Amino acid sequence: MHRRKINISTVMAGQRLGIKKIDDGIWLVSFMHYDLGYIYLEQRILQTIDSPFGARLSPMS
Repeated sequence: MHRRKINISTVMAGQRLGIKKIDDGIWLVSFMHYDLGYIYLEQRILQTIDSPFGARLSPMS
């Protein structure tokens, strides 16, 4: 990003990610139709969003 490498995760290595500018220095990172988190360029951190793949509990009978 801007000729700087930002490591998101080794799990995502080789995958195409979408990035969208939200504000100055803040970018939304997406994979397919799922928003993963926000990159804050100045701090060079990724603030994750709650996982859309979280555990689903089904009631026990």
